[in-house]
Amino acid sequence: MTLTAGRSGRRAAHSAPSARWRSSRKVQGWLYAAPTAVIVGVLFVAPLVLVVWMSLNRWPLLGPATLNAPDNYTKIADNPLFVDAVLFTLKYTVITTVLLSLVALGLALLVQERRPGIAFFRTAFFLPGAVGFAAAGLLFYGMLNNDFGPIDPMLQAIGVTDEPVKWIGTPNMALFSTITLVLWRFAGFNMLILLTGLQAIPTEVYEAARSDGAGRWQILTRITLPLLRPTLALMLILSVTGSLLAFDQFFVFTNGGPDNSTVSMVMVIYRDAFFRFDLGGAAALSVVLLLALVGLNALMMRRLR
Repeated sequence: MTLTAGRSGRRAAHSAPSARWRSSRKVQGWLYAAPTAVIVGVLFVAPLVLVVWMSLNRWPLLGPATLNAPDNYTKIADNPLFVDAVLFTLKYTVITTVLLSLVALGLALLVQERRPGIAFFRTAFFLPGAVGFAAAGLLFYGMLNNDFGPIDPMLQAIGVTDEPVKWIGTPNMALFSTITLVLWRFAGFNMLILLTGLQAIPTEVYEAARSDGAGRWQILTRITLPLLRPTLALMLILSVTGSLLAFDQFFVFTNGGPDNSTVSMVMVIYRDAFFRFDLGGAAALSVVLLLALVGLNALMMRRLR
């Protein structure tokens, strides 16, 4: 009886410090996570809750808000720019994502192997990513402007064109010029993402494939792309998300023109909020766009998992 009591006392004495240690570790974990939790709560959760609440109210820019749910959602289809903006945003997203993925993959494969001078090309390809998007839009606007831009005189001097090209004067050319801007700005950044995934693939896999007689196309399609799938998923999610939320390039570069042909979904939200002073309707559009974005990203993650 005494021996059993002694063992129980030692176990209790040993478990007490262990429990205190686990409790202190848990408190430390909460303290480490608290700053991030506060930042996420203040900068994401609180604005999200406010946007949802605004979407359920008639919320003028000046004046009191009044509950009008679900009028802000039912009148979305009545917006004269909504359908055209959705179709244009989807078209822009598909074209940009495909071209950006192909160009970034090509650049990543080009600079994958270590060779003399390869660091220069990696830096040169990535350098446009350091330019702010608004600054890049102004840069392209200055270069392609028909009145003072240098591109038209250069093309005419070498005989490529006989007259100035309306780079942002027609819907198709405005879309083409904007996509060129996006490719120049983001191809190097996406190349860096893919290059990280390529360098994580073991070289022994390539050596084994070459020893078995596999060609470059077989290595690309049977080894590189399958092993690169997680990195491709990340790049596609970033590309699709950025394209669906496109605003800077259209606001600075084309201003939605010509004839509202390059108005994106975010531009419609911006115009509803700050031109029509309908913050409730803009918030409803924001919620719809957010739900579509979450659903599309979840679908891509499931397909590329």
